[in-house]
Amino acid sequence: MPFSAKINYKAILRIIGIILFIVGLSMLIPWVYAESTGDISATHAFRKCSLPTIIIGAIITFAIRAPHAKFRAREGYIVVTACWLLASFVGSFPYYFSDFTNSFIDAFFESTSGFTTTGCTAVATAVLPKSLLLWKAISHWLGGMGILVFVISILPALGINGQMMARAEAPGPVMEKMTVRMSDSAKILYVTYISFTVIEFILLMLSDTMGTFDAAINTLGSISTGGLMVHPEGIAYYDSLYVEIIISIFCILASINFILYYSIATGKFSYVLKDVELRAYLIIIAGGIIICTLGLALQSDSSFGMALRESFFQVISMATTSGYTRSPYTVWPSVCQMVLITLMFIGGCAASTSGSIKVIRIVVMLRLIWRGCTKRLHPRAVVAVKVGGHAISAPVVSQITVFILTYMLIFLFSSLIISFQGLDLETTITSTLAMLSNTGAAFGEPAAMGHFAFFHPALKVFLSLLMVVGRLELFTVIILFTRNFWGKDR
Repeated sequence: MPFSAKINYKAILRIIGIILFIVGLSMLIPWVYAESTGDISATHAFRKCSLPTIIIGAIITFAIRAPHAKFRAREGYIVVTACWLLASFVGSFPYYFSDFTNSFIDAFFESTSGFTTTGCTAVATAVLPKSLLLWKAISHWLGGMGILVFVISILPALGINGQMMARAEAPGPVMEKMTVRMSDSAKILYVTYISFTVIEFILLMLSDTMGTFDAAINTLGSISTGGLMVHPEGIAYYDSLYVEIIISIFCILASINFILYYSIATGKFSYVLKDVELRAYLIIIAGGIIICTLGLALQSDSSFGMALRESFFQVISMATTSGYTRSPYTVWPSVCQMVLITLMFIGGCAASTSGSIKVIRIVVMLRLIWRGCTKRLHPRAVVAVKVGGHAISAPVVSQITVFILTYMLIFLFSSLIISFQGLDLETTITSTLAMLSNTGAAFGEPAAMGHFAFFHPALKVFLSLLMVVGRLELFTVIILFTRNFWGKDR
């Protein structure tokens, strides 16, 4: 059988059609808003983009009849990478056709930043018109849980098994199945996601300092851990402790393993209380807040109360990879800045909307290091790597080790590429980390200027691809360039 016959092209194209259809439908919301507010440039932009995207997506979806077939590894990884890049590409046109930017590279950066929940910008103005801000917030929300997780919930009706897609797209080392069918699991995840969105919106609406539009944008930005800000001043614009607490709480809720919420709904409270990753995550956040509070209180003019308030919000922002800002953290004491950078590397929990390495991988790696120390003292001892009292299999430990090493290798290589811009070391390293971790918050020039517009166009493309690589857990993209992946039996 020829190689080309091994790939289920029809199924891949049909999923791509669904993605286009979803993206096109999503553009209707900011289009209607632009019409209602008299934003002429945005209205023309969405008019050119929304209907054609919907029509093309519908034609591909309903014209192609994919045979009932289970997705193999090859199709899963191909379609996930293709769909994320396609969504970012199509999502670029509203920015490009409006007066926001005349550079398609900047528009692509903006769109990729939206769908990957990175939340940064490459346009010097750094202030999006409200219609485009709403579009970016919606792309945050779609990308938070993953467009493809939604697609998986409707795939069985199309005769396609989506488990391979979930494995390729879901953030974290393992995508546990909460129910027998993967599609049912995806639906439960989205019900939880939507419920959190509605609850947070209502709570923000109760604030005296936030209107409907601001509440919607901040809700979509925080529940997706995208960190999208309505005002250049960040959250400090509202000067409301209530708003900061609500956003912080929902950023944490969104960065916790969503499978735990299913356990709560089914009465398995002991499972949640015993979850090692959750406990480790909360300890990391608490430790970061304590260190930053003491650092600010002792090495700056801030009072203890203000130091606690600033540390609480900024630590949670970085730990959840949201990237919100409340105060100029770049002038904080170096110990505080090191804590924030460390949190950016760690990220949130597996199977959540946050990015970076993930807490469970850090926990396993620390247990592996401890095992190595124990074996040094007792060479003949049989010591297993355990998490929560359960031994982790050697293949899983190996996969996690390889992931962390690969993550650091990509980080160093990408920093080398970015260094050709000739910027200072702080800007180069933290800009790379901001993209790879999908935090979007960097130190140095990006923090001072509030944007990444000063990068060379070629590097903007590279940074955009780095966002996708980070969002798709590295190997989903890397594996496409390996020879073994394209073997006949994949």
